[in-house]
Amino acid sequence: MDYNDQMKNRVKRIEGQLRGILKMMEEDKDCKEVITQLSAARTAIDRTIGVVVSSNLVECVRTAEENGHNTEELVLQAVNLLVKSR
Repeated sequence: MDYNDQMKNRVKRIEGQLRGILKMMEEDKDCKEVITQLSAARTAIDRTIGVVVSSNLVECVRTAEENGHNTEELVLQAVNLLVKSR
């Protein structure tokens, strides 16, 4: 799997969000503000999971088709990864 710069940048942005949340906690910020930021970080993680799984699926299906293999199992595995991540 080739993790491109877009994927890495997403993770770096999430890392920054998490550091910001920790700083908010250390500064005793309002609970609502912290929860809002935690929710935003979770959404960002969920979207990043989707990008990684879908990119990997496209590449795996392409390779499987080139080699004459059935792609149904690959799609099922990708769906299971997405379901387990929730």
